[in-house]
Amino acid sequence: MERRAFRLNGFAVLLGLVVLAVVAAVATLAGPVGAGAGIVLAVVVVVLATGFTVINPNEARVVQFFGRYVGSVADAGFQWVVPLTTKRRVTLRVRNFETSKLKVNDAAGNPVEIAAVVVYKVVDSGKATFAVDDYEEYVAIQSEAAVRHLATTHPYDSDQAHGTSLRDGVEVAAELTAELRDRTDLAGVEVIEARITHLAYAPEIAQAMLVRQQAAQVVAARTMIVEGAVGMVGLALDRLGEQGVVELDEERKANMVSNLLVVLCGDKATQPVVNAGSLYS
Repeated sequence: MERRAFRLNGFAVLLGLVVLAVVAAVATLAGPVGAGAGIVLAVVVVVLATGFTVINPNEARVVQFFGRYVGSVADAGFQWVVPLTTKRRVTLRVRNFETSKLKVNDAAGNPVEIAAVVVYKVVDSGKATFAVDDYEEYVAIQSEAAVRHLATTHPYDSDQAHGTSLRDGVEVAAELTAELRDRTDLAGVEVIEARITHLAYAPEIAQAMLVRQQAAQVVAARTMIVEGAVGMVGLALDRLGEQGVVELDEERKANMVSNLLVVLCGDKATQPVVNAGSLYS
């Protein structure tokens, strides 16, 4: 777990080291008695100078003292930490990663191509440094694994009224983000957002699936047209009966219904035929 390392303002420590260096120089020049003290002070100055570090905004330094984790410093500026330590840089900026186009089988067994973009940032520099070898590579691999798992648990396009498919952007993005957060928490990384950026059928079945989608749309459109036409025909018969415009027997009603359905459901414009004789001729 990340913890704060001991730190001091670098400029204040630098001023103190300058004073010590001046004292060491004066002691060395004072004679043989002060030469030993001057050398000791000079060594102390050199050792303490190894603790200086510069930290940029949205950046942290992971401090190790001979292999032991001392802590992390995330305060921007010129800082001084424990001397004789190694200081590893870890960026805390928001980063994004886009997976390559992966070819997997969806829940229905259809091969699809899918890719996603992942937005993340480091929130625990200690875990990011010591829990995994390379947190960037770890996020990349886990992102591809999560996208593959998502594709295999959902169909490309769901026929069910309440089923979730890969084309349901908001639901799928929330599920992918939640799974990636669980996977990357070990590395001290927080996934801010994950969204699918590319989704298509594999080339070998793309044409067949296009025909299927077109047929489904045609059926849906025809169903809506027929439902509307039936409603209009029923309304016309009811209004004619209520207002007493004309009295029709069952046979003539059936003929009228047939004609109206042909007019309302036809693909092409109909040509009216005027009956100049009687109603039954």
